[in-house]
Amino acid sequence: MLKKLFGKQRREEKIYAPIQGKTVSLDDVPDPTFSKRMMGEGIAIMPENGQVVSPVNGKIEQVFPTKHAIGITSETGLGILIHIGLETVQLDGQGFESHVVAGQKVNVGDSLITFNVEHVKVNAESLITPIIITEGADHEVLTITEENVDVRAGEDMIVHYQGS
Repeated sequence: MLKKLFGKQRREEKIYAPIQGKTVSLDDVPDPTFSKRMMGEGIAIMPENGQVVSPVNGKIEQVFPTKHAIGITSETGLGILIHIGLETVQLDGQGFESHVVAGQKVNVGDSLITFNVEHVKVNAESLITPIIITEGADHEVLTITEENVDVRAGEDMIVHYQGS
């Protein structure tokens, strides 16, 4: 009881893979915006299919007009950016279909975006998909999944955060 009155409980956030594939360190993403962590810490996934699902329970903050990226705020206030491929903004939405809108509540595993893997593979710089923690400075990274690990969308945890 005293802990409830006087002690701050630490918040915990588990971020699940938003797409099936193989994990890649941000260090190996061929774009300095991500590899130098200019937007935040995270991990990337080399997708095996074109189904993107919510990695957390939360709210959609933004679906980019070109549908190549989506911003989500988790229930604990963590900001997450899923950026499908590199230089995919130039595709102007071709090959992408959004299933959510800004303001919509989502749960882990809910469908967010589908995209044509072959179209992106042929027309963009890379399929590699960074997942970036953009907000939540009061959180500390506990664990980021190692690189070269097979992950299943909505099932395997890729980042474990905890903070005050």
